[in-house]
Amino acid sequence: MPMDKDALIRRIRCFTSLSTEEEQVLRQLAGERQRNIGPREDIIREGDPPHLVYLVLNGWACRYKTLEDGRRQILAFLLPGDLCDINNNVLQEMDHSIGAITPVTVAQIGHERIADAVAAFPRLSRALWWHTLTSIAIQREWTVNIGQRSAFERIGHLLCELFARLEAVGLTRGTQCDFPLIQTEIAGATGLTPVHVNRTLQELRGEGLIVLGNRVLDIPDMPRLQAASLFVADYLHLNCEIRGGDDDAASFRSVA
Repeated sequence: MPMDKDALIRRIRCFTSLSTEEEQVLRQLAGERQRNIGPREDIIREGDPPHLVYLVLNGWACRYKTLEDGRRQILAFLLPGDLCDINNNVLQEMDHSIGAITPVTVAQIGHERIADAVAAFPRLSRALWWHTLTSIAIQREWTVNIGQRSAFERIGHLLCELFARLEAVGLTRGTQCDFPLIQTEIAGATGLTPVHVNRTLQELRGEGLIVLGNRVLDIPDMPRLQAASLFVADYLHLNCEIRGGDDDAASFRSVA
């Protein structure tokens, strides 16, 4: 699987422009100790000490928790350009697991390398805070999804979100994108049963809102799906302009 060292750069460009030197630093971070993980394998498990930050270079992963009886709740999908728990070094152990959905390549980055990068280039501090806060905003939206939206809206909303995130890092093709999720994974992310997911996907297909097959998602009319799913992309913060100066870089370095 070819590595994509620029996915993080493309994601951060949604927040701010980057100098050639800053892009080079991010490519160096993406080139840190790379590790290939097979599908359904864990990258890090709940209870493990979090010594590293993982940057997804290729493939899809997820953040999840498992109950004692084996039931699993998916808390987030992690796509190329996503950093996993950038500030986890303040904790003694992981309180959730991160697992691969497809074959995944990650860069394993030491916290000291991130601290050095933001010390040399303070604008990266704010960019990485944006990355972290956007991840938290997505988590809030998922809570609203499960608590308030119908099954039709939940799944439609999730499809809109994933497409928007993939589009932001250059991984869509017109109205299409790769979509490796199976129904049990959609169920684990939306609080539905696989049977309910199957029925809802059929409804979305019947309405002409999606075409889904052979691990490819096609959304022929995105505005229509967004309206039907009550999807507003603001929480993804994909078109921000950097605000303020670089005087708060030290606040990031204190936990990086």
